[in-house]
Amino acid sequence: MWGFLNAKDMPHDDPEALRRRLRVTYPIRADLAIGRGELPNVRLQRALEGLGRGNPVDRVLSWVHWAWFFEPHSSLLWILAKHPERFPRSARQMAGVFDLGCAVYAAVPTAPPWWAAENGYADERLRRIMQEVGEEEWGAAWEHLYDFLGSNPWAAMPSLHFAASMMAAILLSEAGPVEGALGWAYAGTLGFALVYLGEHYVIDLIAGAALVAAVRWGEHLAEPLADAVSGALQRLEAIANDQGGMRRLEA
Repeated sequence: MWGFLNAKDMPHDDPEALRRRLRVTYPIRADLAIGRGELPNVRLQRALEGLGRGNPVDRVLSWVHWAWFFEPHSSLLWILAKHPERFPRSARQMAGVFDLGCAVYAAVPTAPPWWAAENGYADERLRRIMQEVGEEEWGAAWEHLYDFLGSNPWAAMPSLHFAASMMAAILLSEAGPVEGALGWAYAGTLGFALVYLGEHYVIDLIAGAALVAAVRWGEHLAEPLADAVSGALQRLEAIANDQGGMRRLEA
């Protein structure tokens, strides 16, 4: 989590340097191919535009998106409470998703659809619906909430939102069928929301799923090393505790 928090705040260190390396067009080209000449974001927004702005669908999907800030962590806490034997491996895999995802953010900073549309790279009809709903729901507090939670505007590839929710769904499925069904229902709804709201391209979600697959595959290879490091740290902790106890007895 140390790596994740530092990568999350990284753009504030030198935003201009990050801006010079920003990639904008490659996910647009990919999604134009997926959408057969039109961005899936625009297709979805046009399909539901008859509901009007600020409609219940927009609000529900925005809340689904905001719930992500709690969902992966809540899933791990549930596993810790109900299946503590599964927690170390589950936490290790979730941390791998966050840390590797942020490493890609640093290596290949990529603009999201709403930013591309606002800056003339994509169809200008593409709206950032979450922003509209946030301003209506939270009023003057929205700007402060967004500044606190949305520190990296160029963290589109891969979609860490989708990757973390997908990893949570997999881990919950391993714990039980009901929990897994809830996890997958959330991940699927979030995936739809991210594209519809203009937050991510479809290719970002595909990359997020690939990230999860890579972490799951790589975790089996790294598990012996992780166990060895964990065991060594536990032995050092035991030695330190024994030495501290001896000093207290001598005193």
